[in-house]
Amino acid sequence: MPAPENIFKTRLKAGETQIGLWLGLGDPSVAELCSGTGFDWLLIDGEHGPNGLRDTLAQLRSIGAKTQAVVRTRDDNRAETKQMLDIGAQTLLVPMIESGKQAAEVVRSAKYPPHGVRGVGAALARASEYNGIADYLQTANEEVCVLLQVESRAGLDALDDILAVEGVDGVFVGPADLAADLGYLGRPGAPEVQKIVTDTLKRIQAAGKAAGILTSDQSLAQGYKQLGVEFLAVGSDVGVMRAGLVALQKNFA
Repeated sequence: MPAPENIFKTRLKAGETQIGLWLGLGDPSVAELCSGTGFDWLLIDGEHGPNGLRDTLAQLRSIGAKTQAVVRTRDDNRAETKQMLDIGAQTLLVPMIESGKQAAEVVRSAKYPPHGVRGVGAALARASEYNGIADYLQTANEEVCVLLQVESRAGLDALDDILAVEGVDGVFVGPADLAADLGYLGRPGAPEVQKIVTDTLKRIQAAGKAAGILTSDQSLAQGYKQLGVEFLAVGSDVGVMRAGLVALQKNFA
């Protein structure tokens, strides 16, 4: 029996636009609630959200098969990459990628030999159903999806090198950090930033890779959808909850 099909990766390869939601609260009940609302994918945020290994594990279990889960790691740490894959994440988003060499090392961390250096501990791992999937080691590489985040001048300068790395399935443009690095701190929607963002998304797609981005600006989100962005996050649990609470309170103020 092979590793489970990564439906998110399959749909990326088909060029479909998948609509997602960011999970930043670090709560399994919130993840469970969000997983039943029709989004194509949910991202468990280990970079800015309060999510450690066990928090991520709990949310992966809460999401289950109701939708597709993406895990954003804190950084490109090899040991953490191994652990996130072992607990059942099949799609990883790794932030702050700034060179082709760094991109290649992320891919190596996510793949078993001979294509990488992922440590072999499948007998202990949820990913293999605790050794219940007989062919897990032989088939896991094909189902792992590696997404890299470009969000700085250095990342933009190295984009062609990053896109040329075999095993990179998609590149995500981080608008907030990119805006800050370009001198527009807190203004990712600035026209000057958006021109660079749009050009970058098009470059990613032209290289045959899936392009991704997150925005809570619904006008921008519609534009990205029309552009054919393959993995598009249109908000977060934090943002949706706060907006709903503020709106409710104002009705009675």
